[in-house]
Amino acid sequence: MAMIIANGKPYDVPEGTGLLSFLENLNLKPQWVVVEFNGEPLERDQYAQITLSQGDRLEIVRAVAGG
Repeated sequence: MAMIIANGKPYDVPEGTGLLSFLENLNLKPQWVVVEFNGEPLERDQYAQITLSQGDRLEIVRAVAGG
């Protein structure tokens, strides 16, 4: 297991968990969120390339449309 921090909350994830799997486990659709990974903003096409490791930090913001 690896402990990561997402939006200030600790999560234990299995070693080798991908960012897309983590988002799915949180019931978040990748096309509806913006992710900052260890202080760096990611493009959505990078999400599939990220594997989470011990100590990684995520900030996840869900886009909300409205008027």
